[in-house]
Amino acid sequence: MMPLDPDVFAVLCRTAATISAPLHAAFLQLGPIAIPPPPHLRIADRLFVEVVNQQISARAALAIWARIEARATERGLALRDLFVPEEEAALRACGVSGNKIRALLAIREAETAGILDASLALLPQAERAAVLCRIRGVGPWTADMIGIFHFLDPDIWPVGDAAAVGTLRRLSGRDDHAAVAAAFSPYRSILARYMWHSRDLDVGSVAA
Repeated sequence: MMPLDPDVFAVLCRTAATISAPLHAAFLQLGPIAIPPPPHLRIADRLFVEVVNQQISARAALAIWARIEARATERGLALRDLFVPEEEAALRACGVSGNKIRALLAIREAETAGILDASLALLPQAERAAVLCRIRGVGPWTADMIGIFHFLDPDIWPVGDAAAVGTLRRLSGRDDHAAVAAAFSPYRSILARYMWHSRDLDVGSVAA
Protein backbone atom coordinates (compact mmCIF):
# COMPACT_ATOMS: atom_id res chain seq x y z
CA MET A 1 0.00 0.00 0.00
CA MET A 2 1.16 3.51 -0.81
CA PRO A 3 -0.01 6.11 1.71
CA LEU A 4 -1.44 9.26 0.20
CA ASP A 5 0.99 12.16 0.27
CA PRO A 6 -0.05 14.51 3.13
CA ASP A 7 0.40 17.51 0.84
CA VAL A 8 -1.98 15.98 -1.72
CA PHE A 9 -4.53 15.28 1.01
CA ALA A 10 -4.27 18.89 2.16
CA VAL A 11 -4.92 20.12 -1.39
CA LEU A 12 -7.94 17.83 -1.71
CA CYS A 13 -9.36 19.05 1.59
CA ARG A 14 -8.89 22.70 0.69
CA THR A 15 -10.55 22.16 -2.67
CA ALA A 16 -13.46 20.27 -1.12
CA ALA A 17 -13.97 23.08 1.39
CA THR A 18 -14.56 25.52 -1.48
CA ILE A 19 -17.33 23.31 -2.88
CA SER A 20 -19.48 22.12 0.01
CA ALA A 21 -19.36 21.37 3.72
CA PRO A 22 -20.52 17.72 3.29
CA LEU A 23 -17.80 17.05 0.71
CA HIS A 24 -15.16 18.61 2.94
CA ALA A 25 -16.43 16.60 5.92
CA ALA A 26 -16.21 13.36 3.92
CA PHE A 27 -12.52 13.94 3.21
CA LEU A 28 -11.83 14.77 6.82
CA GLN A 29 -13.72 11.71 8.04
CA LEU A 30 -11.89 9.36 5.70
CA GLY A 31 -8.48 10.93 6.22
CA PRO A 32 -5.49 10.10 3.98
CA ILE A 33 -6.36 6.86 2.19
CA ALA A 34 -3.86 4.23 1.06
CA ILE A 35 -3.41 3.61 -2.66
CA PRO A 36 -2.96 -0.12 -3.28
CA PRO A 37 -0.51 -1.22 -5.98
CA PRO A 38 -1.91 -2.69 -9.20
CA PRO A 39 -3.20 -6.19 -8.40
CA HIS A 40 -2.21 -7.60 -11.81
CA LEU A 41 1.15 -7.61 -13.55
CA ARG A 42 -0.37 -7.71 -17.03
CA ILE A 43 -2.81 -5.24 -18.52
CA ALA A 44 -4.75 -8.10 -20.10
CA ASP A 45 -5.34 -9.73 -16.72
CA ARG A 46 -6.97 -6.55 -15.41
CA LEU A 47 -9.04 -6.28 -18.58
CA PHE A 48 -10.27 -9.86 -18.17
CA VAL A 49 -11.53 -8.97 -14.70
CA GLU A 50 -13.18 -5.73 -15.80
CA VAL A 51 -15.01 -7.40 -18.68
CA VAL A 52 -16.48 -10.05 -16.39
CA ASN A 53 -17.40 -7.34 -13.86
CA GLN A 54 -19.33 -5.28 -16.41
CA GLN A 55 -23.03 -4.87 -15.64
CA ILE A 56 -23.25 -7.55 -12.96
CA SER A 57 -23.01 -7.45 -9.20
CA ALA A 58 -19.71 -7.96 -7.40
CA ARG A 59 -21.09 -11.17 -5.88
CA ALA A 60 -22.03 -12.58 -9.28
CA ALA A 61 -18.65 -11.62 -10.75
CA LEU A 62 -16.81 -13.33 -7.89
CA ALA A 63 -18.87 -16.47 -8.38
CA ILE A 64 -18.09 -16.55 -12.09
CA TRP A 65 -14.38 -16.00 -11.45
CA ALA A 66 -14.36 -18.80 -8.90
CA ARG A 67 -15.85 -21.17 -11.48
CA ILE A 68 -13.35 -20.05 -14.13
CA GLU A 69 -10.45 -20.57 -11.72
CA ALA A 70 -11.76 -23.98 -10.71
CA ARG A 71 -12.11 -25.03 -14.35
CA ALA A 72 -8.58 -23.85 -15.15
CA THR A 73 -7.21 -25.77 -12.16
CA GLU A 74 -9.09 -28.92 -13.17
CA ARG A 75 -7.65 -28.68 -16.67
CA GLY A 76 -4.14 -27.78 -15.51
CA LEU A 77 -4.30 -24.53 -17.47
CA ALA A 78 -3.33 -20.95 -16.75
CA LEU A 79 -6.45 -18.80 -16.43
CA ARG A 80 -5.73 -16.94 -19.66
CA ASP A 81 -5.52 -20.23 -21.55
CA LEU A 82 -9.27 -20.61 -21.14
CA PHE A 83 -9.82 -17.43 -23.14
CA VAL A 84 -9.47 -19.07 -26.54
CA PRO A 85 -12.12 -20.25 -29.05
CA GLU A 86 -11.64 -23.89 -28.12
CA GLU A 87 -12.81 -23.17 -24.56
CA GLU A 88 -16.01 -21.24 -25.32
CA ALA A 89 -18.24 -24.05 -24.08
CA ALA A 90 -16.29 -24.21 -20.82
CA LEU A 91 -16.65 -20.46 -20.33
CA ARG A 92 -20.39 -20.60 -20.97
CA ALA A 93 -20.64 -23.35 -18.36
CA CYS A 94 -18.95 -20.96 -15.92
CA GLY A 95 -21.68 -18.37 -16.51
CA VAL A 96 -19.89 -16.08 -18.97
CA SER A 97 -22.22 -14.60 -21.60
CA GLY A 98 -21.55 -14.88 -25.31
CA ASN A 99 -20.69 -11.19 -25.67
CA LYS A 100 -18.25 -11.34 -22.78
CA ILE A 101 -16.63 -14.49 -24.17
CA ARG A 102 -16.01 -12.66 -27.44
CA ALA A 103 -14.53 -9.74 -25.48
CA LEU A 104 -12.26 -12.03 -23.46
CA LEU A 105 -11.02 -13.66 -26.65
CA ALA A 106 -10.44 -10.24 -28.23
CA ILE A 107 -8.35 -9.14 -25.23
CA ARG A 108 -6.25 -12.29 -25.46
CA GLU A 109 -5.77 -11.70 -29.20
CA ALA A 110 -4.78 -8.06 -28.58
CA GLU A 111 -2.18 -9.18 -26.07
CA THR A 112 -0.77 -11.74 -28.46
CA ALA A 113 -0.60 -9.06 -31.15
CA GLY A 114 1.47 -6.83 -28.86
CA ILE A 115 -1.21 -4.17 -28.43
CA LEU A 116 -1.19 -4.51 -24.63
CA ASP A 117 2.53 -4.20 -24.02
CA ALA A 118 4.34 -1.98 -21.53
CA SER A 119 4.43 0.94 -23.98
CA LEU A 120 0.84 1.77 -23.01
CA ALA A 121 2.15 3.07 -19.71
CA LEU A 122 3.98 5.83 -21.59
CA LEU A 123 0.86 7.17 -23.30
CA PRO A 124 -1.40 9.95 -21.99
CA GLN A 125 -4.74 8.63 -20.79
CA ALA A 126 -6.67 9.84 -23.84
CA GLU A 127 -4.33 8.05 -26.25
CA ARG A 128 -4.19 4.94 -24.08
CA ALA A 129 -7.99 4.85 -23.89
CA ALA A 130 -8.23 5.14 -27.67
CA VAL A 131 -6.01 2.06 -28.03
CA LEU A 132 -7.96 0.07 -25.45
CA CYS A 133 -11.37 1.03 -26.82
CA ARG A 134 -10.48 -0.49 -30.19
CA ILE A 135 -10.63 -3.90 -28.49
CA ARG A 136 -14.04 -5.56 -28.59
CA GLY A 137 -15.86 -5.21 -25.28
CA VAL A 138 -13.61 -2.45 -23.94
CA GLY A 139 -15.32 0.93 -23.60
CA PRO A 140 -14.52 4.26 -21.96
CA TRP A 141 -15.49 3.08 -18.45
CA THR A 142 -13.18 0.06 -18.68
CA ALA A 143 -10.38 2.24 -20.05
CA ASP A 144 -10.83 4.61 -17.10
CA MET A 145 -10.65 1.72 -14.63
CA ILE A 146 -7.44 0.51 -16.25
CA GLY A 147 -5.98 4.01 -16.02
CA ILE A 148 -6.93 4.43 -12.37
CA PHE A 149 -6.23 0.98 -10.98
CA HIS A 150 -3.56 -0.48 -13.27
CA PHE A 151 -1.54 2.54 -14.35
CA LEU A 152 -2.29 4.57 -11.21
CA ASP A 153 -2.89 7.67 -13.31
CA PRO A 154 -3.73 10.36 -10.72
CA ASP A 155 -5.99 12.54 -12.87
CA ILE A 156 -8.88 10.56 -14.39
CA TRP A 157 -12.49 11.39 -13.60
CA PRO A 158 -14.59 8.33 -14.59
CA VAL A 159 -17.62 10.11 -16.01
CA GLY A 160 -19.32 6.79 -16.77
CA ASP A 161 -19.08 5.43 -13.24
CA ALA A 162 -22.46 5.79 -11.55
CA ALA A 163 -21.10 5.28 -8.03
CA ALA A 164 -18.38 7.95 -8.23
CA VAL A 165 -20.59 10.42 -10.07
CA GLY A 166 -23.60 9.86 -7.82
CA THR A 167 -21.60 10.22 -4.63
CA LEU A 168 -19.95 13.43 -5.82
CA ARG A 169 -23.34 14.87 -6.76
CA ARG A 170 -24.74 13.97 -3.35
CA LEU A 171 -21.86 15.38 -1.35
CA SER A 172 -21.36 18.49 -3.46
CA GLY A 173 -25.03 19.27 -3.94
CA ARG A 174 -24.33 19.93 -7.61
CA ASP A 175 -25.30 18.10 -10.80
CA ASP A 176 -22.37 19.36 -12.90
CA HIS A 177 -20.07 16.62 -11.59
CA ALA A 178 -17.43 17.01 -14.30
CA ALA A 179 -17.01 20.68 -13.47
CA VAL A 180 -16.81 19.87 -9.75
CA ALA A 181 -14.23 17.16 -10.43
CA ALA A 182 -12.20 19.54 -12.61
CA ALA A 183 -11.49 21.63 -9.53
CA PHE A 184 -9.56 18.64 -8.12
CA SER A 185 -7.24 18.28 -11.12
CA PRO A 186 -4.53 16.93 -11.20
CA TYR A 187 -5.93 14.51 -8.60
CA ARG A 188 -9.28 13.49 -10.06
CA SER A 189 -8.50 9.77 -9.78
CA ILE A 190 -7.87 10.31 -6.07
CA LEU A 191 -11.20 12.14 -5.87
CA ALA A 192 -12.87 9.11 -7.47
CA ARG A 193 -11.27 6.80 -4.90
CA TYR A 194 -12.62 9.01 -2.12
CA MET A 195 -16.08 8.92 -3.65
CA TRP A 196 -16.01 5.11 -3.82
CA HIS A 197 -14.83 4.89 -0.21
CA SER A 198 -17.53 7.38 0.82
CA ARG A 199 -20.22 5.29 -0.83
CA ASP A 200 -18.94 2.00 0.59
CA LEU A 201 -18.72 3.39 4.12
CA ASP A 202 -21.85 5.57 3.80
CA VAL A 203 -19.78 8.62 4.67
CA GLY A 204 -21.57 11.94 4.68
CA SER A 205 -25.06 10.51 4.24
CA VAL A 206 -26.44 12.42 7.23
CA ALA A 207 -24.60 15.64 6.51
CA ALA A 208 -25.62 15.57 2.87
